[in-house]
Amino acid sequence: MMRVYVPRDSSALALGADAIAAAIVREAAARGVAVELVRNGSRGLLYLEPLVEVDTPLGRVGYANVEESDVGSLFDTGFLEGREHARHVGIVDEIPYLKRQQRLTFARIGITDPLSPEDYVAHGGLDGLRHAIAMTPADACEALIESGLRGRGGAAFPAGIKWRTVLGAHADQKYVVCNADEGDSGTFSDRLVMESDPFVLIEGMTIAGVVTGATIGYIYVRSEYPHSIAALEAAIEKARAAGWLGENVLGSGRRFDLYVAKGAGSYVCGEETALLESLEGKRGVVRAKPPLPALAGLFGKPTVINNVITLATVPIIFARGAAAYRDYGMGRSRGTLPFQLAGNVRQGGLVELAFGVTLRELLYDYGDGTASGRPARAVQVGGPLGTYLPESQWDIPVDYEAYAAVGAVVGHGGLVVHDDTSNLAELAQYAMHFCAIESCGKCTPCRIGSTRGVEVIARIRNGDRSPKQVELLRDLCDTMVSGSLCAMGGMTPYPVLSALEHFPEDFGLDTASQRPAAAAA
Repeated sequence: MMRVYVPRDSSALALGADAIAAAIVREAAARGVAVELVRNGSRGLLYLEPLVEVDTPLGRVGYANVEESDVGSLFDTGFLEGREHARHVGIVDEIPYLKRQQRLTFARIGITDPLSPEDYVAHGGLDGLRHAIAMTPADACEALIESGLRGRGGAAFPAGIKWRTVLGAHADQKYVVCNADEGDSGTFSDRLVMESDPFVLIEGMTIAGVVTGATIGYIYVRSEYPHSIAALEAAIEKARAAGWLGENVLGSGRRFDLYVAKGAGSYVCGEETALLESLEGKRGVVRAKPPLPALAGLFGKPTVINNVITLATVPIIFARGAAAYRDYGMGRSRGTLPFQLAGNVRQGGLVELAFGVTLRELLYDYGDGTASGRPARAVQVGGPLGTYLPESQWDIPVDYEAYAAVGAVVGHGGLVVHDDTSNLAELAQYAMHFCAIESCGKCTPCRIGSTRGVEVIARIRNGDRSPKQVELLRDLCDTMVSGSLCAMGGMTPYPVLSALEHFPEDFGLDTASQRPAAAAA
């Protein structure tokens, strides 16, 4: 029986994957051909979706950008044997975009049936959990510290230190919370994990539970991810039935159970303390620190709170050993990061590589330049509050410290590409407007500063380019960076200042002096 793979992730579904799958089943039945249809996850090559694959003796052969109307001709030309067709892209593993990657966290994605426990185990699943159970909790925390894994949600705090803090806290109840409120523009790595390999997230959270003594976990998923929520809930039920969750995890005598919680669409709930407030049934407002969530988190109890990619990376660290993971990367940025190519880029998708790669490599070797065909002008890295990097900074290795040195952030690994038709002053004004809308309102620098920021940029763009306006904008940004309670207000100035610094002409200012262009002339 021939095995055919049709992805079930949101990007493929949006492009008609369900209709394609149904058409393949109908066509096979009409021709009397036995076909096993597997709804796999996405390979992350989103520019090729829907990517239909067929098992052949040479490997899985792909057919890209398939439409329902193509199904008949695919059968006519013998696609079940991997034969040529207009949609044929060859052996999928040999596609350069995929072959050049260093996939660790995403090794299974697109390969397996996301909801098959048997498939998961056959591809290395549970190895990490078994090794973690065999270790003492203290040794497990030290191994995570040794691996160099830092929070992949953007804060980049060492995960092992956070776990060790929770382990050392004394309480009658501890929690593990996964921040899956992936609201940054151009980011989708969390979604790909949840839809395409949910068991790896379940395993990572279970490891966190058995290591730190937490017995209950929650995955806080943004409401805009209905397919992620459905996949997680189905996978959790199967994990319970298999004994991976519950009162006796893998026969270890340890207890850990897991639940999905749906967010209500607030961007600020991506900040960990606002998320905890929401999870407790309250309005999503940022908490003051201290106390840290590791000591007084959910319901006032010690809580491990990490994002999806952090927790999904944990199993491979415990399966292969801390040193194997630490060998990837550079400086204090160890391991790999899933970079998400979005915006005006020809080949959008997910690229997992070790830290140290450059934006230029990502943009051209993987993204193949802009979709418009025009010159790329700026890349925003790290979400809507990340900096705009000009071409002069595209050769800086992607590394937390190297980026911080130039006032940039790596964040969640999202890259949004802009070509030379983009107006960076307009985008900077939007960043302030976005903050004004999404601010929780608790602190004055964020609540009022963002509103005033929109007004000041508007005055500059409308012709008042006097030095006092530019100075006022910079002072306002400095107040927001230094005085905001959380990164919502603290990072909103990043895109504004980077646009002002590197693209002053879009504000009508002279490049060298940032005086009004007419005066400079």
